[in-house]
Amino acid sequence: MSSVDFESQKLSILKTVYGFKSYRTGQEQVVDSLLAGKNTLAVMPTGSGKSLCFQIPSLMLGGLTIVVSPLVALMQDQVAALRLNGVLAETINSGRDRNDNIASWKKVKAGIAPILYMAPERLMSEKMLVALRELPVKLFAIDEAHCISQWGPSFRPEYEQLTRLRTLFPGTPIAALTATADKVTREDIVDQLFNKKAAVFVTGFDRPNIKLSVAGKQDWRRQMLSFLRAKKGGSGIIYCLSRKKTDETTAFLVENGYEAISYHAGMEKSEREKNQDRFMTQEGVVMVATIAFGMGIDKPDIRFVLHADLPSSIEAYYQEIGRAGRDGKPAEVLMLYGLDDIRMRRVFIEQEDGGDDRRRREHQRLTALLGYCEAPSCRRRSLLSYFGEYTDDCKNCDVCLEPTSFTDGTSEGKVILNIILETGEVFGASHIIDIVRGSNSEKIGRLKHEFLSGYGAGSAKKKGEWQSILRQLVASGFLELDVREYGSLKLTALGHALNSGEVEFKYRELSKEKKRGRRQDPIKLEQSDLNGLDVNLLKELKMLRSKLARARRVPPYVVFTDRALQDMTLKAPRTRDEFATVHGVGAKKLEDLAQPFIELIKNIKPAA
Repeated sequence: MSSVDFESQKLSILKTVYGFKSYRTGQEQVVDSLLAGKNTLAVMPTGSGKSLCFQIPSLMLGGLTIVVSPLVALMQDQVAALRLNGVLAETINSGRDRNDNIASWKKVKAGIAPILYMAPERLMSEKMLVALRELPVKLFAIDEAHCISQWGPSFRPEYEQLTRLRTLFPGTPIAALTATADKVTREDIVDQLFNKKAAVFVTGFDRPNIKLSVAGKQDWRRQMLSFLRAKKGGSGIIYCLSRKKTDETTAFLVENGYEAISYHAGMEKSEREKNQDRFMTQEGVVMVATIAFGMGIDKPDIRFVLHADLPSSIEAYYQEIGRAGRDGKPAEVLMLYGLDDIRMRRVFIEQEDGGDDRRRREHQRLTALLGYCEAPSCRRRSLLSYFGEYTDDCKNCDVCLEPTSFTDGTSEGKVILNIILETGEVFGASHIIDIVRGSNSEKIGRLKHEFLSGYGAGSAKKKGEWQSILRQLVASGFLELDVREYGSLKLTALGHALNSGEVEFKYRELSKEKKRGRRQDPIKLEQSDLNGLDVNLLKELKMLRSKLARARRVPPYVVFTDRALQDMTLKAPRTRDEFATVHGVGAKKLEDLAQPFIELIKNIKPAA
């Protein structure tokens, strides 16, 4: 095939199958690399169209493409989306009836289905590997490839087995795709999966439509309700550290008028699946979850993500907030964290298996996240610099939008450090704060700590203010929490330097609760982003999309994305030729889905 024919075929598939006129940033380079037979790692932001990067090569190479995906729901959604585009994809997974899996395998074996989705454990079974070696496998695509790295095996150990693919299928290119991989993780994937030989494409990590905010915990329930107030009616995720807190938070939100549901590993599988399906197919649902929920979730209209507890690392945080605003429209995220969160995260790291090197790396990653939490300047700059990407101030984070001056806290820091040293570095934050505030607690009297030089030295500050100062001393590296001694506070080398006057400590003062104006309207797609389009028509189109989605048992966005509906509203197509110009309308959707939308557009009364 000549280069001209080659390019023509690529563009033809892009238009006729997917209904797109051009590639997004980074997609074509990955497509070309795989078509050239190269093992390829693609690190692309969430919502940037990673799936298309291996689907187009699959359709051009012929034979069979195996896609490794971590979740049953994600596999089924992607297969449904491909079928609506006219591609006969199949999936074999534990969520389907055995007879359905057998029928899918027969289609794959007969060459009818060019793409097969499987979980890593099913793919790497010896029976499946033997069967696949009899078929013309032309490409492997591994989604959520960061799970292969050394820092991820405790979460999904089956991903490590995928490293055998390069020796079992030596002539077959492998695509590894992820939105979350710092430099160390990228090197780890290339080393393990590709034996150090792969084309690597990093198209950036920035998600400028997401507003970033971090706050120290004061009254987290009140802070949560304050954050959610203007977002009622929008879809969002709230992450909690424990199953118990997840269920308690869901109940609290329901009591306060929110449509909230839970998701965690302690629930029955059927209930988890029911709740996930409800979240994916309905608008305005708040999913309260542990980290068991979210990987591969492809819901484009998630408007917010709230972390009610500290995540485990910047990578985990980036992955989790990346579920917001995948449609490119404004979204907002907030992380709440406190000293107890830091202690618990340190404890979890120490309790994990994986050896000293893994624990060291995880502690470093958590320390980096704490640095992000206390970033003195633009939060986005701090986040992106961790991934090796640099940018100017974003004007879309709490630090940029509401700059906070720093206060010289050297004297306060020294008072705290001296009390910690005088008490032998064996007490946690609560007791240290009681001493500095001059409390008359039983514990202080029993230990005679009222005779310490720092007793009562900070009585003018409230307990919450001292909690904030202590949290920032820990996050800034002056103190550390000894997880082996129940979270006792100990001075670091930097802390000793502060105590001896060699360095200064500056901190953000605990912000006073701002007076709130009138209640903001919920963020609505129709009002905020349509720039005068016919809101009534869009509403009717969304209702029709939901009806068609229910009939096909797929999420609404699989039928048509919000962007496609907006384009439909703007163009108001009344013929098939006009409908073919709508964003995301390929040949199959034109054939199967155009007519009901055209009829609706013809019959609806235009807005005045």
